[in-house]
Amino acid sequence: MKKKKNILNYQDFKRIITRIAYEIIEKHKGIANLALVGIQTRGDFLAKRLADQIRDIEGTKLPVGSMDINMYRDDWTKISHQPTVRPSNIPFSVDEKNIILVDDVLYTGRTIRAAMDALMDFGRPARIELAILVDRGHRELPIQADYKGVSTDTDPADMIHVHVREHDKEDSVYKELS
Repeated sequence: MKKKKNILNYQDFKRIITRIAYEIIEKHKGIANLALVGIQTRGDFLAKRLADQIRDIEGTKLPVGSMDINMYRDDWTKISHQPTVRPSNIPFSVDEKNIILVDDVLYTGRTIRAAMDALMDFGRPARIELAILVDRGHRELPIQADYKGVSTDTDPADMIHVHVREHDKEDSVYKELS
């Protein structure tokens, strides 16, 4: 049986979402021309939470979209011969907007590269930033988060499991040690 190490709990999630919301507002001196796009499956739930927190602080809700990036991945044939493709939902123009991509875990950087490629099919943003919950290191591409919840040391064979209450009935992150 593999060992598990808890990284985040429900209270940690709340604190991280609140902190990142304030960091976004501070960096952009408000929320004008901003939008959030969550990477499915758990990044879209985190993007909605960030938008709700920013609304509570600023009194205005940001546009929020979600994006499936499976067909943009350079490794999709290794994942499955028939990857599950869900619809993307970006109900606003991304042209000349400051877009913050939101994802749960940053690892090699390949998911984010795929997300940027997918986003470009929707238009030309003024700027793309990245907000993530967990940075586990081991980058293969020169991609870094602008807003980060926590960093954790991992072995490449370790697994990071993110659970969000909207999808998994709880908020938690744990590391499964190799």
